[in-house]
Amino acid sequence: MFNPFKKLASARTRRYHERLEQLIKQTPIPVFWLFGKTQSGKTSIIKFLTGADDAEIGRGFKPCTRFSREYRFPTDEAPLLIFLDTRGLEEPGYDPDEDIARFGTQAHVVIVTARLLDFAMHDLLRDLRKIRHDQPKRPVLLALTCLHDAYPQQQHPEPYPFAPDGTVKAEARAGLPDDLLRSIEQQRQQFDGFYDFLTPVDLTRPEDGFTDCVYGGGQLKETLIKALPDAYRATLMKLDEATHSLQDLFEWRALPHILGFSSLAATAGAIPIPWLDLFILPGIQTQMVFDLARLYGQPLTGQRFLEIAGTLGLGMAVRQGIREFTKFIPVVGSVAGAALAGSATFALGKAFCYYYGAIHKGHVPKSEELKHYYREQLAEAERLWRS
Repeated sequence: MFNPFKKLASARTRRYHERLEQLIKQTPIPVFWLFGKTQSGKTSIIKFLTGADDAEIGRGFKPCTRFSREYRFPTDEAPLLIFLDTRGLEEPGYDPDEDIARFGTQAHVVIVTARLLDFAMHDLLRDLRKIRHDQPKRPVLLALTCLHDAYPQQQHPEPYPFAPDGTVKAEARAGLPDDLLRSIEQQRQQFDGFYDFLTPVDLTRPEDGFTDCVYGGGQLKETLIKALPDAYRATLMKLDEATHSLQDLFEWRALPHILGFSSLAATAGAIPIPWLDLFILPGIQTQMVFDLARLYGQPLTGQRFLEIAGTLGLGMAVRQGIREFTKFIPVVGSVAGAALAGSATFALGKAFCYYYGAIHKGHVPKSEELKHYYREQLAEAERLWRS
């Protein structure tokens, strides 16, 4: 019975990968090489540029050399941005030659992260000298991080006082802490000749208590756009548009999974014994949701599942009850039960795809928005099942 569906799913999966490869080849993917000591702000920069949280970034990193790893955003198979992170700077015996050979033609911009008050940069400068020598024309952006170390227990100076080239604006100099000015100048001299752009930035967590959690973030993004080659610059500038294009492919790939689980749910719903499928359907629908989460590169926690399911739970529970009562009607009840179970599962799958699509675009859909979309899909699914 399921052979036709298997053939359809196989054909769609093959065409999906073909379309995906074409899209990836046509989309210039910016590659950023993050180079800096541990706790110097590399992950914070990735988080700022992508909107991903620490856990997602941690899971997304994959080893690519002995000392380095790679993070593809939003997913491994459909990246829009690629980040290379060198982890071995402080490890004894680290030799950057392997990374230079691997990333020499791959990385478009090197982002060097350095804590503002950390002046022990001998090893980093030694390795950066080799990288700079190998590709002297490749842009290097020096991101001076953790600015608040220079003015503890104080808010950031407002407005942001640094010009696009990283120098202090003349009108803002008088109100800045001496430690901040002195430290920036020392780092500028220490890294002289090793960078093309300099951006002071302080990316913190909300619980750290700073009014501006992405201090200098706007200028960091503008500088990266300026540093990238033209074609790759367009990808970063149009990240939302590119994400939408990939989103269409995600939905296209997810459809066979939704149809498959909907068919299983309809089969369970057709069982003429009232209430029996109440023990079967939740397992089918839960497995579908977790499969969709995997397809979208969004590992689903139990808490998140309950939150989304809770948003849709009332309508699902009412319809489930109606379906069970109809089973007391011979023959007609089984047909109606199958239609209701199949359409509800289909609508649920589409609603979760809608949710994951919104997450990929950087926001969480509101409860009413999600309910409205679910009801639309349910009505359409019921029409199709009846026909």
